[in-house]
Amino acid sequence: MPYLALKWVHVLSSTLLLGTGLGIAFFMWMAHLTRDARTIAATARVVVIADGVFTAPAVVVQLVTGLWLAQVLHLPLTTFWVKTALLLFFLVGACWLPVVWMQVQARNHARAAAAAGGALPVAYWRVMRWWFWLGWPAFISVIVIFWLMVAKPL
Repeated sequence: MPYLALKWVHVLSSTLLLGTGLGIAFFMWMAHLTRDARTIAATARVVVIADGVFTAPAVVVQLVTGLWLAQVLHLPLTTFWVKTALLLFFLVGACWLPVVWMQVQARNHARAAAAAGGALPVAYWRVMRWWFWLGWPAFISVIVIFWLMVAKPL
């Protein structure tokens, strides 16, 4: 694959990753703020699908194209900005994987509450609290990765 095509795929997938992540977080949080189990269940159902259809493939493409670009450019993985971006990438993954599980749990709790016509259980609120706090280091890390890709500091 020619360099510019590879770079384009890398940039496109990073944009998809950031945009989908922000969109998912926004819609999940807005549904959460309604405190309505039916709204939360419906939104979380779509959020879980979006993570599988958009986020997961973009993560794989990011890693593959990033490593491929480093190889094409003869950049050692120990280069400061490459190494830092990779470390942050894995930090994001360490936050994102539990978040995906938490979205499934939140969806299930909201579904059950909606079906029973009752309030959201304490377990739902606990899951969403963790979901919220794990989102921040992931989001900040993605922003720093973008900066590293553009600035390429030594």
